[in-house]
Amino acid sequence: MERTNPDEAGSSDVAMKHAQPDPADNRAAPVGDRAAPATPAPAARTMTTFSPADEEKRRGVRRMKLTATGLLLFVAVVYVLAKWASHEGAGVWADYVAAAAEAGMVGAMADWFAVTALFRHPLGLPIPHTAIIPTKKDQLGISLGEFVGENFLSQDVVRQRLRAVGIGSRLGVWLADPEHADRVTAELSAALRGALTVLRDSDVQAIVGEAITRRADAQEIAPGIGKMLEKIVADGGHKRVVDLIVTRAHDWLVLHDEQVMDAVQGGAPGWTPRFVDKKVGERVYKELLRFVTEMRDMPSHPARGALDRFLTDFASDLQSDTETRARIERLKGEVLGRGEVQDLIASAWTSVRSMIVSAAEDERSELRLRVRASLLSLGARMSVDAKLQAKVDGWVEGAAVYVVTTYRGEITSLITDTVASWDAEHTTRKIEAHIGRDLQFIRINGTVVGSLVGLLIYAVSRGLGA
Repeated sequence: MERTNPDEAGSSDVAMKHAQPDPADNRAAPVGDRAAPATPAPAARTMTTFSPADEEKRRGVRRMKLTATGLLLFVAVVYVLAKWASHEGAGVWADYVAAAAEAGMVGAMADWFAVTALFRHPLGLPIPHTAIIPTKKDQLGISLGEFVGENFLSQDVVRQRLRAVGIGSRLGVWLADPEHADRVTAELSAALRGALTVLRDSDVQAIVGEAITRRADAQEIAPGIGKMLEKIVADGGHKRVVDLIVTRAHDWLVLHDEQVMDAVQGGAPGWTPRFVDKKVGERVYKELLRFVTEMRDMPSHPARGALDRFLTDFASDLQSDTETRARIERLKGEVLGRGEVQDLIASAWTSVRSMIVSAAEDERSELRLRVRASLLSLGARMSVDAKLQAKVDGWVEGAAVYVVTTYRGEITSLITDTVASWDAEHTTRKIEAHIGRDLQFIRINGTVVGSLVGLLIYAVSRGLGA
C-alpha cells in the first residue's frame, strides 16, 4: 500500500523529465528490461514534444490519479476503522462496512494494476504481459495499419462513401456559382502560366518539330490537296487569285516596258541587225501587254478557261495519278527537310506560348472568358443532369478505387513505419496524457463497484449462514 502512491503520483514527474529530452541524446529510455531502439529526431518529433494542450491533459491525468488514490486510501481507512469497531463490539454493521471496504480495496488495486500495466511495469517489476504499449508499440502499429487497410481502404467502402457524398451534384452546384467559376478560372490560368514558365523552349520546340514532321511523313498529302483544289476550282475560288496575278502582271509590264524589251533584244542572235532586234522587242512587249490586258478584262478569256482545265486535271492527278502523288511526296520531304522550315516550325511555339501567357494573364481575354463560361455551363448542367452526375461520380469512384487498391500497401506502411519510428517511452507518455484521465475512472469505478459487490457477497453469505 505504501508503494502504490509514489508510483501513481510520481509518474507525472518522471513524464516531465522525459518530455524534454537531451538534444544531444536521442536514445530512448529503457522500459523495464527492454530498451526501445534509437529513433531519428525528425521522425519522432511529434511524439517527443508536448504542446500546451498536452500539458493541460497531463495535469488532468495527475488530478484524476490523486482522486483515485485518495479514494483507495479512504476505503483503506474505513476498513481499519470498521475492523477496530467490530473488535470493540460495535455491532454487525461494522462487519458489513469492513467487508465492503475490503472488497473496494481489492477492486481498486486490481484496476490500478490493469491501468498501470498498459503503460509501464507495475512497481517496476518485469511482470509478464505488462508495459503493453511501449513493448508492443510496433505490433500495435502493424495492427492499426492492417485495420485501416481492411476497413477504410477497401474498394466497397470507398465506393459506398463516395456514392453517398454525391460529388457530381455538389460539384455542379459549386461550379454554377459565378464566384467559384471565377476562382477556378484564375487558378487554372495561374497553373497554365506556371507550366509554360517551367517548360524549356528548346525542349518544346524539338517536340513540336518532331511531332509535325512525323505526322507529315506518316500521312500522304497529295489526295487531300487534290480534293481541296478540286473544290476551290468548282466554287470559282481561284478566280480572285488569277485576277490578282494578271492585274499585278499588267501593272508590272507597264512600269518595266524598257526592261522587257531589253531582255528580248538581249536574247536575239548576234547576226541580226540591231534595229530588227528593237522592232522584235517592241512587238513582243506589245503582244504580251495586250494578252495580259485582255486576260485581265475578259472573264471568259481562253487562257482563263485553259487555266481552269489545267487546275481541274491537276486536282484529279493529285488524287488518282500515282506518279503525280509520288512527286508531291518527294517535294514534301525536301521541303520539310530544309533547315528554314524546321526553324519556322520551332519558332511557332514561341509565338503560341506568348499568346497563351498573355491571354491567361488578362482577366478579360477571350480565353479566360470562354473558360469561365464553359465552367458555368458545365456546373449548371451537372447540377440538374443525373446522367452527367453519374458519369462524374463514376470517374471519381474509379480514380479513388484505383489509388486505394494500387497504393494501399504504401498507405498502410506509412502508418506502420510512422508508429515504428516513434520513441516508445515518449509515445507511451503522450498516449497516457490523452486517455489516462478516462482510465483513472476505471480505478474509481473499481473501488465503488468492488465495495458494492463485496457488501452484497458478505450479506448473502451472512444470510445463508443464518
